Amino acid sequence: MAKAKIVGTGLYAPGEPIDNTDLKRLAAVEFDAAKLEEKLGIGARHIARLRGIDETTADFAEKAARAALADAGVDAADVGLFIVATDTPEYVSPATAILLQGRLQGGEREAGAFDVGASCASFVTALDAAARMVATDPALGHALVVGVYDMSAHLRPGDAFGWSIFADGAGAVVLARTTDDDRSGYVEGVLRTDGTQWNYIGVYAGGTRTPVTRELLDTGAWGLELLQRLPGDRNVKLWPPLVNRLLEKAGRTLGDVDHLIFTQINRSVIAAVMGELGLPMEKTTCVMDRYGYTGSACVPMALATAIRERRVAKGDTVALVASGAGLAVGANLVVL
Repeated sequence: MAKAKIVGTGLYAPGEPIDNTDLKRLAAVEFDAAKLEEKLGIGARHIARLRGIDETTADFAEKAARAALADAGVDAADVGLFIVATDTPEYVSPATAILLQGRLQGGEREAGAFDVGASCASFVTALDAAARMVATDPALGHALVVGVYDMSAHLRPGDAFGWSIFADGAGAVVLARTTDDDRSGYVEGVLRTDGTQWNYIGVYAGGTRTPVTRELLDTGAWGLELLQRLPGDRNVKLWPPLVNRLLEKAGRTLGDVDHLIFTQINRSVIAAVMGELGLPMEKTTCVMDRYGYTGSACVPMALATAIRERRVAKGDTVALVASGAGLAVGANLVVL
């Protein structure tokens, strides 16, 4: 049997980093920087609009994708599937993945392109879909999966919560079709959803239920909205059972896992989860200190960082775990 394996990774964050002191000045907001750094672990981030950089979602995705293709040594012309994982697309329509294909391949090709929108679980959801498509289609030699985030485009002036946490960035992986006797490859995935939790946090204006109108703009009911506070212990309760279910599906044990990467929104939560699993922090990678919270992009950005910093190596088994609003949760198990 065939399967998919990760053969290249890449990441991109726009402009120079912005530390918490600079952020207060550039975004004209006030927040407790010491608490943000101590609890969430966020010390800096990259935000294009605050640096006066004319780049948005498709630009971030393209640059991360080109970095991943270069890392893999794969020509863009050989990619047969483009998936952009995001809940901050370039446009409502067409899909950002279609724009990405056009930029990388320059015209019509026999290639699929579509977006996956599962909030901040978009990347793990897209990776699971892409890996299964590569494994089952002999004509599909390579796939490109990009997690990208530009929530800053939806932040309103004065939103101290939003500006202090959310940031811009993209992370990408190139998948190649390989044989089952190759030790490296995609092992298993698990997804969980609870759509009754849709009304906590999101961008609710701009779709068919709430089109953007002059009246809506005048009332300020646009952009990122926090309708209800999320339970602080939600991921502490969600992630350990999710990891165990992933390993059960894969026929593996926790002892088989060399490294785990989680949604990068709260370092203290990650530490609590690692404690619940009985694992040291050395077995995880956190990048929120330098990139802030990049939503759909944070897991592939952390993966690319772990590879470049040699925190993981070829042959290592890595679990990728993500949560998103809505509620969407997912996890992948891969052997690098």
